[in-house]
Amino acid sequence: MTSPTTEELIAAYAGRRVLVTGHTGFKGGWLTLWLSGLGAHVFGYALEPAASPSLFVAAGIDSLCDHRIADTRDLASLRRTLREVSPDVVFHLAAQSLVRRSYAEPLETIQTNVLGTANLLEAIRLEGHKCAIVIITSDKCYENREWVHGYREEDPLGGHDVYSMSKAAAELVTASYRRSFFSPERLGEHGVAVASVRAGNVIGGGDWARDRIVPDAVAALAEGRPIPVRNPDAVRPWQHVLEPLGGYLLLGARLLDDDKGSAARLCEAWNFGPSLDASQPVSVLVERLIHHWGEGAWEDRHDPSAPHEASFLRLSIDKAWNLLGWAPRWSLDEALRATVAWYRSFHRGAGTEELRSLCGEQIADYLGEVRA
Repeated sequence: MTSPTTEELIAAYAGRRVLVTGHTGFKGGWLTLWLSGLGAHVFGYALEPAASPSLFVAAGIDSLCDHRIADTRDLASLRRTLREVSPDVVFHLAAQSLVRRSYAEPLETIQTNVLGTANLLEAIRLEGHKCAIVIITSDKCYENREWVHGYREEDPLGGHDVYSMSKAAAELVTASYRRSFFSPERLGEHGVAVASVRAGNVIGGGDWARDRIVPDAVAALAEGRPIPVRNPDAVRPWQHVLEPLGGYLLLGARLLDDDKGSAARLCEAWNFGPSLDASQPVSVLVERLIHHWGEGAWEDRHDPSAPHEASFLRLSIDKAWNLLGWAPRWSLDEALRATVAWYRSFHRGAGTEELRSLCGEQIADYLGEVRA
C-alpha cells in the first residue's frame, strides 16, 4: 500500500501542535479537518473566508481548531502567534489563489503570496523557533513551456501571469531562507526543517472560489443552466484535494523524524500531482462531472481577449514516489464521484455535522479504511 497510512499519520500528529495558515480556505479547511481527526491540536491563522458559502462555515471548522483571524502580511502578528502557539509543524497555505484575480489585484497577490511567505519564515528565524515547515505553492510556479511531459522539481521557475510569478517567487524565497538560515546540513543545530510543495488543480466538496471550473459547474448544474466553460481545450492535472493533502501530511511527518539526517534529506521542493491519465482537457472534466451529477450540459464561452492562462500543464511525481512512497490513489472518476456526493449533500440541505461527517468518511475512503 502506498503512503501515507493512518497509523503513520496518527503516530506523527496525535498530540502535536500544528499551525495551519489559510485554514479558512478550501485546502486549509480540509487539512484542518484531517489533522483534527488525527488527534492534532490545530491552530488556524487566516483572513475571513473569501467565499460565501465556504467549507469553513459549512463544516463548522472553527470548532475543530484554535481559530484566529490574522494576516500573514503582518510580521508582528506572526511572531506573537509563534510565541503563543509554539507549533511542532507549520503548514503554510495562506495565499491569493486565483489566476484571474491576480490580473485585477496584482500587488495584493504579490504581497500575500511572496511577502506573506517571507514573513512566516522571518518570524520563525527571529523567534528562533524549532519546527518543521511545509510551504504550499502551486504547479503554476514552473516556467510553462507547454511541454507534454511533466514538470520536475528541478525545472525552471517562472510565470506569465502575476499569480504564477508570485508562486515561483514564494519558492525562491523559501529556497533562499533554507540556504541562508535553515541549512539542512545544520538541521541538528537550528532545528528548522523547511520543504515546499507543488500540487495540481484540486477539486472536492466545499470549494466555492470564483472563476474555478468545478464551483462554476456545480452552481450551474444546481440551477439547471448550462455550464459556462472558458477554456475547454486547456489540459490540467486534476486531483481530489485529499491527494496533495496526503502528500503534505506525509512530508510533514517525515520532516518531524527524530533522525535529523533523514529529515534533512527531505528539505527540498516536492510535486504531488495525479497520474498521467488524470491530466485531461477541461471539456473532459466537465463531461465526466455532468455524468456523475446525472444531468446537465455545457457551453463554450472561450474569449480570445480574456487574460492569458496556460493551456497545457502536467507534473512529474517520480520524486515523491521514489523517495516518500507516495502515489495518487483516486482516478479522476473517483475524485469526481466524491466531489459530486459532497455537493449533492450540501444542496439537499445537509447541516454542519452531516457535512463534517461526510468529510471524515471521504478521508477514510481515501485511505482505504472501513468505517463501522
